Amino acid sequence: MRPIVFRDNGAQLSQGIVGLCNKGQPRKPDDWGALRAWALGASRALDYFESDKDVDAKQVGLEGHSRYGKAALVTLAYDPRFAIAYVSSSGEGGAKLHRRDWGETVDNMAGTGEYHWMAGNFLKYGGHWDEMPVDSHELIALCAPRPVFISGGATKGDGWVDAKGMFMAAAAAGPVYKLLGKKDLGTTEFPPVGTPLV
Repeated sequence: MRPIVFRDNGAQLSQGIVGLCNKGQPRKPDDWGALRAWALGASRALDYFESDKDVDAKQVGLEGHSRYGKAALVTLAYDPRFAIAYVSSSGEGGAKLHRRDWGETVDNMAGTGEYHWMAGNFLKYGGHWDEMPVDSHELIALCAPRPVFISGGATKGDGWVDAKGMFMAAAAAGPVYKLLGKKDLGTTEFPPVGTPLV
C-alpha cells in the first residue's frame, strides 16, 4: 500500500492530508487545496533527503508540468529549502497572471473540475478576478532569490496555458529578484517563441 498525500479529486477533500488536518470534516474556506497538499508531500520528501548523507539536500530542485507545474511553484514559494524549480505550462493557478483573460482562467480553476486545487477562498473570485488582492507575480516573487525556470509553450496551439501571461508574471516579479541581488528577465517585452531569457 502506497501513502497518498492527496488524490487529484475534489470528492477526496475529507481524505488524504487535507482530511487528516480537518479530522475528516469538509474543508473550510481558509483550508488548503491539492496544490498545497502536494507541496507538503514534497517538503516531507526533502526532510528525508536531508537525513541521507548521499544526497546534497541544498541542491534539490522541483519540476512539474501543468497541474504539477502549479504545485512545483507553490512548493518553492512555501519551502525555502528547495534550490530551484522548473515550472512547465502551469497556466492559471501557477505562473499565469490571474487577472488576464486568456486561456485557462480563474473561472476554470473555480469550476467543477479543478476547484479542489486551490484553497476554498479562491473560489469566490470566479467571475470577480478584479477583486483578487494578489496575483501570480507575487507567488513567483516569494521564490526569490532562487531561480524559477518558467516554460509556457507556444501562443498558438497551446494557448490554454497562456505563455504571454506567464511571461508577464515573471517579468513583474523581477523587482524582487533585483532587490535581493539577482537579475530580472531584462525586458518586459514578450519575446518570440524560442527566445531564452535568463
